[in-house]
Amino acid sequence: MFGHAFDAFKLMVQDDGAAIVKRLEENGPLTVFTPAVEEALLKNIKRRMTPQPLKIRADVELTCFAYDGVERIRDAMRAAEAASTEDCPVRMKLVAPPLYVLTTQTLDKNKGIEVLNVACEACQQSIEGSKGKMVVKEAARAVSERDDRLLAEKMEALEAANREVDGDIDSEEEEEDQGMGDIDVDAPPILEV
Repeated sequence: MFGHAFDAFKLMVQDDGAAIVKRLEENGPLTVFTPAVEEALLKNIKRRMTPQPLKIRADVELTCFAYDGVERIRDAMRAAEAASTEDCPVRMKLVAPPLYVLTTQTLDKNKGIEVLNVACEACQQSIEGSKGKMVVKEAARAVSERDDRLLAEKMEALEAANREVDGDIDSEEEEEDQGMGDIDVDAPPILEV
């Protein structure tokens, strides 16, 4: 009838079971398929067959050593996010310079990967137009919760490494120690006779 039960269940979720019931009743009236049974069955199938959104991710390195390089990188990030669609919103976040991550969530894996690839191309065109460079470290791919956890741990480790700890010396303090001492350059000269 439907090839595979999975296909029948998918169809049942799409049209509230109308096509399946009609098809089954072609062979004769269904005595066990009461409205209560139909409702319970449909509710259970919908709950189990509702697709879960997939998280798609791409890792890139983005650099621009021009005078206004930070602004050019921001422009490239905006260009990547502009490639978003209604079904696949693209977000680009900094992991640790120069590593950035592009992410989207979607029900259709292939469309999500396609949208992220378009976002990567838009980002690359934008940054290369500003004499910057983009290297795709990992192409767009579907990721699991484990991959997300690893990314979060990596971000925390890099943040901890960048955090200032006791014993760090500020460069201003060093300059004061090596300076000319306390001299008031604005004071009038003192002349001794």
